Amino acid sequence: MRRIYMDHAATTPVHPAVAEAMLPYLGERFGNPSSVYTEGREARRAVEEARAKAAGALGADPSEIFFTSGGTEADNLAIIGVARALRDRGDHVITTAVEHHAVLEPCHFLEREGYRVTYLPVDGSGLVDPDEVRRAITPRTILVSVMHANNEVGTIQPVEEIAAVCREAGVYFHCDAVQTVGALEVNVDRLGVDLLSVSAHKLYGPKGVGCLYVRRGTEIESILLGGGQERSMRSGTENVAGIVGFGVAMELAGAEWRRRSEHVKSLRDRLIEGVLESIPRVRLNGHPERRLPNNANFIFDFIEGEAICLRLDFLGIAASTGSACSSERGEASHVLLALGIPPQKAHGSLRLTLGRENTEEDVDYLLENLPKVVEDLRALSPLA
Repeated sequence: MRRIYMDHAATTPVHPAVAEAMLPYLGERFGNPSSVYTEGREARRAVEEARAKAAGALGADPSEIFFTSGGTEADNLAIIGVARALRDRGDHVITTAVEHHAVLEPCHFLEREGYRVTYLPVDGSGLVDPDEVRRAITPRTILVSVMHANNEVGTIQPVEEIAAVCREAGVYFHCDAVQTVGALEVNVDRLGVDLLSVSAHKLYGPKGVGCLYVRRGTEIESILLGGGQERSMRSGTENVAGIVGFGVAMELAGAEWRRRSEHVKSLRDRLIEGVLESIPRVRLNGHPERRLPNNANFIFDFIEGEAICLRLDFLGIAASTGSACSSERGEASHVLLALGIPPQKAHGSLRLTLGRENTEEDVDYLLENLPKVVEDLRALSPLA
């Protein structure tokens, strides 16, 4: 059966150029980057070349890039690492109610350690008000963490304005940019961030690798101790093949983001228009304009999003109800609840996120089948 993949917010297929670049480091180029002999030096050179590519894509200096196992570790390192480094200066962290669990859970951890965390609300489209950030900052605030764009509803936050508020107050600003690198222009100086998290597998790279950008001079402590790799920021033998692949993926993202964005935005707009015109009792979640170019998130009244996904899967379409990282929880999305959507309605969500290989034919196939799926499920629903 033909398969159509529409869950690129969960993960992306590895780009052929990325896989090709990685292959030698899964075979004959197996050296440990910490070793002094030829094989080790060859591996070290590959790691540093990848670091330069990642830095170039973000407008950063290579010395400001620290490789991690992915976005979750990068978020943990940013939040816990800064909090521990500045413990004698403050104990207050600010974030939002719609962050990824990779940000929320470290914040909960800090609360158990005696820190105070403010979770800012969002409006009905998922936007954070920079003035709310300003009002929440106190003399004890040490860090603000706001994502660049939401992984579920696609809303793009006013990061530059929030960064300016933080800079004025002398507070570090961390941004989870896992969903935006390769989809939007992400330049650390233009955004004004002090720390920024990236994950390879969301931008056509391999799973299990990412990075944290740390602006030079930012005070941060390591949270993973051991042999002192990554200039003592992140101990553990480097994932050379993954890092090489990440470097190529970042290079491609920097060069191709505008073309990719225009392609998926055209498909997304066609998809949204088709769904809203062909299906009654449906709501588009997230901001109507300030949203990721590939994201469409809907709520269908009277039915469960999981049932829609299973029916679509049977028809050859891969889609999701929301964050793949928390789909096993079985709870209503905390993001949708923060938007003011009642729990019963929030369970009826469907997220469709497009990628570089999707076509108009893919979208049309979805639009041919989704109305019938919704109609059949509503016929079975006691709520309809």
